[in-house]
Amino acid sequence: MSQTIAVLDIGKTNVKLALFDEGRLLWEKSAPNRVLPGPPYPYEDVDAAWSFFIDALGEAGREHKVGAIVPTAHGAAGALIGEDALAAPVMDYEFPGVEEIEPDYAKLRPPFSESLSPKVPAGLNLGRQLAYQKWRCPDLFAKAKHFVAYPQYWAWRLTGIAASEVTSLGSHTDLWAPREGRVSSLVKALGVEPLFPPLKRAFDRLGPIKPDIAAATGLAPETSVFCGVHDSNAALLPYLVSRQAPFTVLSTGTWVILLSVGLALDQLDPRDDTLANVDALGRPTATGRFMGGREYAVIAGGGGNPDRAALERVIASGAIALPCFSGQGGPYATTKGVIRGDVAPSDRPALATLYCALMSDLMLTRMGAAAGDLIVEGSFARNLAFCQTLGALRPAQRVFAADDAAGTARGAAMLADWPPTYPIAAPTPVPPASIAGLDTYRDAWTAEVELIPR
Repeated sequence: MSQTIAVLDIGKTNVKLALFDEGRLLWEKSAPNRVLPGPPYPYEDVDAAWSFFIDALGEAGREHKVGAIVPTAHGAAGALIGEDALAAPVMDYEFPGVEEIEPDYAKLRPPFSESLSPKVPAGLNLGRQLAYQKWRCPDLFAKAKHFVAYPQYWAWRLTGIAASEVTSLGSHTDLWAPREGRVSSLVKALGVEPLFPPLKRAFDRLGPIKPDIAAATGLAPETSVFCGVHDSNAALLPYLVSRQAPFTVLSTGTWVILLSVGLALDQLDPRDDTLANVDALGRPTATGRFMGGREYAVIAGGGGNPDRAALERVIASGAIALPCFSGQGGPYATTKGVIRGDVAPSDRPALATLYCALMSDLMLTRMGAAAGDLIVEGSFARNLAFCQTLGALRPAQRVFAADDAAGTARGAAMLADWPPTYPIAAPTPVPPASIAGLDTYRDAWTAEVELIPR
């Protein structure tokens, strides 16, 4: 039966409330997501986000009858919760201070063969955040009753029910063993097993909203709350029910996450920042990642999306951008990015587009994702030049663009009616394009990149 579903979408840059009915976006509102400086460390401003969501739910509920709420959130964030409040702030994953525990943490980190989770900078391994909180913030840690991933924190705040869930626990955390479908040896080594609440599926109903939330928002007391999902896995959901494997979804925003469904895991290499995510059905999914949205912004320096002529001007000039411009993510996170050659400011977006397409191509090749369609979802889907360049670099694979700014939230909304009974909108095919000089340009770029130590 059709119902209006509210999605709490907590991204690294923005928080958003979006309403859907059978996949149709009805209403949305967003606000910046802030990080506070600490002490005890930089942390997510959950109180500001909560105030936004309460106000937005009230506003949305005056216009629509909301029947269910589903949270989705970025990875590498988790919450230590006490009886009725946070026991410790939710750490910002870009906090570099967690690196100080690395000598001790390295002794406990599971081997890649177990966790399929590479060592990544700062707090991008959620397990290292948890170890830091236990070892460096013992007074706060002692107050914790549960540890939950970030989508489940919001579900807990809405219902008072704590749950674990695999899409977030399986997102380069060191805390999950994807092949075995269980928590990793790190959980026992840290002595935190009692903090992990029962495992629920992303599409499980946890319960109704708490009475005080119904009173504050005007929503019906019986409004259902579902367990929730990691945001990149939310973007994958429409394709899990509408396509046959193999295929790859490029979920693009601050990060470019390449999720290859139906791909074997044997070519994953932690040096490349290739790993396994876990989908909402508990299945390991070969994944590559780099911070493409942020790197694009640094290289482009502003401006809109380029056209093919701009790409060809940059290619003809020989100017190249070499990784890495974000300091995290991808095979070359520890290398400082550099631009070689001269590029007119107006052509910087073309240089950024070429860089991100080449990095995507490199990651796909190293993962072994040589077959199946490529579906570009998120911000890069609106960059036709990126989609055309990716198609030209990988002519054996078809490229599709899912030009849907609400794609992550739309996927999350499916969890309230899983599997969905309504038709799933198909992405748009990107016509093949010939880009003069691209193959030679890729060869030159690859030769430079392969000289960079990993």
